[in-house]
Amino acid sequence: MKNNIFKTCLVLSSAFMLTACGQETSNTTSTKDGKSSNLSGELTVYTAIEEELIPQYLETFEETYPEIDLNIVRDSTGIITAKLLAEGKNTEADVVWGTAASSLLELDEKDMIEGYTPKDSNKILPQYKDNLQPEKWVGNTTFMTGIVVNTQELKKRGLAIPKSYEDLLKPEYKGVIVMPHPASSGTGFLTVSAWLQMMGDEKGWNYMTKLHNNIGTYTHSGSKPAKLAASGEYPIGVSLVYSGVKQKQEGAPVEIILPEEGLGWEVEANALIKKEDKESDTLAKAFLDWAISDEVMKKYYEANGFSTMKNNFEQLEAFPEGVEEKMYADNNLKWAAEFRSTILEKWEQQYGQKAEPKE
Repeated sequence: MKNNIFKTCLVLSSAFMLTACGQETSNTTSTKDGKSSNLSGELTVYTAIEEELIPQYLETFEETYPEIDLNIVRDSTGIITAKLLAEGKNTEADVVWGTAASSLLELDEKDMIEGYTPKDSNKILPQYKDNLQPEKWVGNTTFMTGIVVNTQELKKRGLAIPKSYEDLLKPEYKGVIVMPHPASSGTGFLTVSAWLQMMGDEKGWNYMTKLHNNIGTYTHSGSKPAKLAASGEYPIGVSLVYSGVKQKQEGAPVEIILPEEGLGWEVEANALIKKEDKESDTLAKAFLDWAISDEVMKKYYEANGFSTMKNNFEQLEAFPEGVEEKMYADNNLKWAAEFRSTILEKWEQQYGQKAEPKE
């Protein structure tokens, strides 16, 4: 069989091959190194990994498990999280791959996560995985927020390059800033969460109210503000560092600014969905083992400039220096998960009117 990537018509936008979501019986013979050419069947994987990265990451899985058909359901973190919460125990997902750890913690509160410690989990640094055994979630990489600026467009408008979050409040930036909607985008939520943790509740909300005056629109994707900055439509985008790097690599006149206050960040993590029907467990655990294997961990690093495991990977030239040092040290994912619904409800009431139309 050939591994197929699909997107459900309800939540996904671009064209991948559509496959059915049913489960097939799996053959479970394994090799000594944990890999198997005999495993077969279908596995449904929910993910928020950036669309263009999924085929790159899956190359080694397809080589190792050619008889497993993967049904990939992909959308932004907020939408995938909402979909899982809405589906509850009836979800078709067998595995969640590359989705915010705070979202997985919220799913665990609903008793939707099964503990499983993948092979080689000991290589993952403790701050990037669950501290319980068996582990409810294990991280692949982190994603973090930077400020992506179109230097040509700012120069044309006579505007200086902002160096901090505080700078974004200056009146000259009114209408030229775009950032992700926190309910739709994991990047948006980690940014809001970071501001509230860095500044405290009162100052954080006051900051967002002032920033709202300068915001042109809130996007439903964490990468879209970088793309809008690259095009010049909105010269300043609060966006994924990765997305800014990608635009720069493609020749856009952008720079990625690491705000002086520090970077909000989130762990991109994996988990096993708790199901009464254990038919897919063998395939799901094989996938989770693969998801933190050395080969794909290197690919995560090459895409994001960060790894959750001890490594000697070469620093990537395209990434701005000091990303790891700038990551907000006191980031509390459990706090973010606990107050996510409350934060999003208040944010929507106060700022949601500037959200772009949903496609």
